[in-house]
Amino acid sequence: MTPVPPVRHLLRARDLIDARYAEPLDVDALARAAHASPAHFSRQFKRAFGETPHQYLLTRRLERAAALLRGTDHSVARICAEVGLASVGSFTTSFKRSFGATPTEYRASYPSAAQAAPVPACKLMAWTRPAGRQQGGAVSEKTGGAARG
Repeated sequence: MTPVPPVRHLLRARDLIDARYAEPLDVDALARAAHASPAHFSRQFKRAFGETPHQYLLTRRLERAAALLRGTDHSVARICAEVGLASVGSFTTSFKRSFGATPTEYRASYPSAAQAAPVPACKLMAWTRPAGRQQGGAVSEKTGGAARG
């Protein structure tokens, strides 16, 4: 049996961060997922991905927060909690450092979530249906003519 390359174990830990970013994750838990000691894991993770596990986790949380700010009308405090951060002040500082604007300023630069609300699929299908099909006039895909039943 061929041994698993160490990078595969690091990918397992990175995937854990991507999937469970909102949960409390520490280096010990991530190191266990990568089958490494915490110190070795941190060094190898930084070497492989260019940032520490904590920086990577914070980046994922901030990216998700940015998506929530663009796509919902949730309060900044609620979004902070939803992405797994405890302090709104620290969240605001980190967000501004990463995105160049506070969460409130960032949200204001996008249309409100109510304006960007998706159209229900049933309505979209009805509005985009070709004219010949609205009254039950099925069209054959092969000939383009009326289907015979």
